[in-house]
Amino acid sequence: MTSRPDWAARANGGGEPSAVAGRHAGAGLAEPLPRDRGLDGRYPDSSGLALSTLGLVTVLIGVFLPMTDFFIVNVALPTIDRDLHAPAGMLQLVVAGYAIAYALLLVVGGRLGDAVGRKRLFIAGMAAFTVTSLACGVAPGINALVGARALQGAASAMMLPQVLSTIQATRTGPARARALGAYGATGGIAVVVGQLFGGLLVSADIAGMGWRPIFLVNVPVGIVGVVMASRLVPDSRSEDPAPVDRRGTLLLGWAMLALLIPLTEGRSLGWPLWTLALLATAPLAAIAFVRAERGLEDRGGVPLVPMSLLRVHSMRRGLLLAVPFFTGFGGFMFVIALTLQEGSGISAVDAGLILVPMALGFLVASLSTARLLARFGRRTLTAGALIQSAGLLAIIGELTRTWPHPDVLWLAPGMLVAGVGQGLIMSPLFGAVLSEVPPRKAGVGSGVLATTQQSSLALGVATLGSLYLTTAPAGELGPAAAASVVLGILVLNALAVAGMTRRMPATT
Repeated sequence: MTSRPDWAARANGGGEPSAVAGRHAGAGLAEPLPRDRGLDGRYPDSSGLALSTLGLVTVLIGVFLPMTDFFIVNVALPTIDRDLHAPAGMLQLVVAGYAIAYALLLVVGGRLGDAVGRKRLFIAGMAAFTVTSLACGVAPGINALVGARALQGAASAMMLPQVLSTIQATRTGPARARALGAYGATGGIAVVVGQLFGGLLVSADIAGMGWRPIFLVNVPVGIVGVVMASRLVPDSRSEDPAPVDRRGTLLLGWAMLALLIPLTEGRSLGWPLWTLALLATAPLAAIAFVRAERGLEDRGGVPLVPMSLLRVHSMRRGLLLAVPFFTGFGGFMFVIALTLQEGSGISAVDAGLILVPMALGFLVASLSTARLLARFGRRTLTAGALIQSAGLLAIIGELTRTWPHPDVLWLAPGMLVAGVGQGLIMSPLFGAVLSEVPPRKAGVGSGVLATTQQSSLALGVATLGSLYLTTAPAGELGPAAAASVVLGILVLNALAVAGMTRRMPATT
């Protein structure tokens, strides 16, 4: 008889039983909790306080804002392009720069929170996100916007890791499972809100500001979040925090920037010598990074990416699956936004509406994966990849048939199906990857996976975005044909992911 796989339980917020949390005396109040070891085997909570319902809402703001901001900017890209006269490569960096900074500093943010206090770093990250959102909203030119977006990604990397750590440290048992479920649902809601609300804000052209309100709206939300966090979020920290791996962080940053900057800027600049020279250093930096991480781990240190994790079957196979999946996702969101608005000339709100069925399909599928995993195991991921490919094919067919006047209703079925497929893969993927990772390394394993996710999103924008921008101008393939080429590549990518899911841990 097939039983529910361990990674299915983790994907649904399950795990080993822990002490039962004390009852909440009232909203906004915290009570002592039994000391409960975290995923790394340490006592993560030095405060002994429980996270109240309002406190949970507060930390979930720290999930909602960064995730919404990643998706909301896609709908605004054509308006930003027209307003700031942005070169195509710089437009890619508006998206990729955020993801690069976020990916690079995510693990660092988690470790700093363990050391100096998660509440303190959450508030600092929220405040920095608020300030950098303001900087994005008032940016006078494209260079200033790209720089502010990178700083915004860094602020997200300070804030977001504290959410799961705080939940882990201040809730146990069923209360923790409910909090983790709310964490996952917040991500799905952020996708929907980002697409639709972004389109509404851009189309409304509030006070003639065009795209700027998509960033400025974060400012009052961030201020409220800082005030609430100072009053409602209990502090916690690790009693034995891991030090920041400075050398590993610098080498990883070098490798990522040396790869992604030439890929985004090289085409628009005509591939000057400096872009080729920088690109050539990327593999050297990657080799140096691997050697440095292996050496630090051999000496008993805690590297940014422990190479021993890659010897874990589920981690190795899962990361190999995650890279093409998230690369395709990042490329799709960038390309479809430009195609719908710059290619066909539809409004930002219509572009947002076209993407909403995908976001809803993703959300519904995400909420269904626990039951599906319990019954079908890894075949759920395989089915998700095949469903995604079917949805992409439907989108290609509809774009080709209706171009240059794509219709919200006719594109909705393909978008919905593609979103369902994505949700069936993304939601259980994290649990599957971590299923064989030792509990004491679960925290760093999660950080490695999240870093891979964000790096791959940026890689998708750089590679597939460059392919689209190269082939889309009039006189070459044209927007619809260029988008169809990219989506065709994504169909093949989804089929490859489907094959790779068969090598994930089997259910027993």
